[in-house]
Amino acid sequence: MGAAPPRLWLQPDGAPVSCREKIKVLEENWQELAETLRDTYEDAVLMGVDPAEMKRLLAELVEGLRAPGPGAR
Repeated sequence: MGAAPPRLWLQPDGAPVSCREKIKVLEENWQELAETLRDTYEDAVLMGVDPAEMKRLLAELVEGLRAPGPGAR
């Protein structure tokens, strides 16, 4: 799993986020999430969960995310 954050963080209108502080927070969050996701996956597989099933469950978790606020997707 690639742990590198995206080169650009796009806003809903397609413009890139340009605030350096926001980009720093996004990159830190990305690294933390990648590490937690990797650890969670590895632990599950080591405890006997089918790797493909675990990936499906994690993808389902991501698919269930909803943006905060009114009219969110």
